[in-house]
Amino acid sequence: MERNLEQSFEENKYFLMEGAIGERIKREYHLSLDEHVALAKLVYTEEGKNALQEIWEQYIGIARRYQLPFLATTPTRRANKERIERAGEDARVIAENVKFLRDIQLNSGIEMYIGGLMGCKGDAYTGAGALTRQEAHVFHSWQANEFLKAGVDYLYAGIMPTLFESIGMAEAMADTGLPYIISLTIQKDGRLIDGTMINDAIETIDHMANKKPLCYMANCVHPSITEEALSQPFNRNDTVKERFLGIQANTSPLPYKELDHQPDLKTTDPEPFADSIIHLAKERKFKIIGGCCGTDNRHLEAIAKKLAAIH
Repeated sequence: MERNLEQSFEENKYFLMEGAIGERIKREYHLSLDEHVALAKLVYTEEGKNALQEIWEQYIGIARRYQLPFLATTPTRRANKERIERAGEDARVIAENVKFLRDIQLNSGIEMYIGGLMGCKGDAYTGAGALTRQEAHVFHSWQANEFLKAGVDYLYAGIMPTLFESIGMAEAMADTGLPYIISLTIQKDGRLIDGTMINDAIETIDHMANKKPLCYMANCVHPSITEEALSQPFNRNDTVKERFLGIQANTSPLPYKELDHQPDLKTTDPEPFADSIIHLAKERKFKIIGGCCGTDNRHLEAIAKKLAAIH
């Protein structure tokens, strides 16, 4: 690929990002996930590979139809060094996931970028077990470097609940020289789980990392919660407006504590959900739009169709 993501980010108005994968693997394909690394070992079974390929090809097909550049991430949020070792695996699981997505990309016929998905060490919804800045820098560097060796186009930190671990994560990612995105665990009150204001989190990370994130965003959260969070007085400024630029949205407006471990899937119809996403794209100038829990190809299709209409 001649253009890199940083160049493309400057040139394109919108990027389509994948919708839900983990929830669909469990509910549609009835596959079990590894207790330590969750989705990351699916590439070692035919059933797992087939399910992943079907889901990604649905999402890629949508990006192709509406001529939108596409961002994909490896299903490796829980595949840090500690968890990989507990699962009886090694760094090859990172390389295999990247290779699997790269093979799909080569046959996609679209502008598509492969991201290495990383996550906090502890609980992304409560912040329990969060690392200090220094601990996080050391802990997350291993996975970031494995993704660099595997040849990803960018790095993506999903649902980061605390400021200090987010700083260390950003520093580990910045050390690779790759473009990277920090996705924060945000609440209606406009703060991260640890109480840090979104504005302060962005300003602090931008200042402390030797290479700034490409942008900030949120995932695993409903558009209405995101809108309320960004509407808080302390987040109504140029820093947030210019740097917080995307969402992978849940279809349920329930807060994290209520949504986590729900026995049934909380979802809504694609059209009204897409309308709430498009509001953010228009009013908040979001560039990266994708789905998380509760979404499938129907939701992503509705979003992409509406995005293309204002492209």
